[in-house]
Amino acid sequence: MKVAIGGPLKVAFRPWVEGMENIPDEGAAILASNHLSFSDSFFLPAVLDRKVTFIAKAEYFTTPGVKGKLTAAFFKGAGQLPVDRSGARGAGEAAIKAGIDVLERGELFGIYPEGTRSPDGRLYRGKPGGLARVALATGAPVIPVAMIDTEKIQPPGKVMPKLMRPGIRIGKPLDFSRYNGMEHDRFVLRAVTDEVMYEIMKLSGQEYVDIYATAAKRQIADAAKADKDAEKAADKAAKAALAQAEKEQTSP
Repeated sequence: MKVAIGGPLKVAFRPWVEGMENIPDEGAAILASNHLSFSDSFFLPAVLDRKVTFIAKAEYFTTPGVKGKLTAAFFKGAGQLPVDRSGARGAGEAAIKAGIDVLERGELFGIYPEGTRSPDGRLYRGKPGGLARVALATGAPVIPVAMIDTEKIQPPGKVMPKLMRPGIRIGKPLDFSRYNGMEHDRFVLRAVTDEVMYEIMKLSGQEYVDIYATAAKRQIADAAKADKDAEKAADKAAKAALAQAEKEQTSP
């Protein structure tokens, strides 16, 4: 996949990279990145010599038909692991187990602490469950990563990507060994997550918003629906007023 996709990506988009020396040549490490675009999971592995394993929803691997098989093959080739989101705790527990398994093999594990793509290019609050628990359970260093301008390459609704240079800034590894044995303390999990998000914010230069991205998406969707409903109501009122005016003009 690095040859089939990574090579052409680097040639076509020429991503620039800062801090490559912070990626260890061997051994386990967690790459904690902001999430601006679907393409983040391809640009980051493309510029690294080592394999990076991300997680993806299981539906990408289980969809029937030819298209489903091609999609599954693509995600497997890109180093994605299927995560079953069913069950009492859903994706959270599955993601934690997947991350621990990858790190215990001495590999690189990629994770997006925000949990979903940013809806507007800003940096949102990190979810403490996955990143912090995996880091504390394994003792692996956390390397903050900032993806730059990837959301501008293929904005929502655009089919053809825009040829431009995205950037990747890789920060210094963060050591959380001082919290050994405290992976079930929710205050510790929040402290670890917030420290990582602060480093990502410094690397990316993004505006930080202290709410979860999922909540922001709901707010944006609700606002869009409210605007649409208001527009419909205004249009209905205008038509009613016009009909009334016409009726009055034709009355004897």
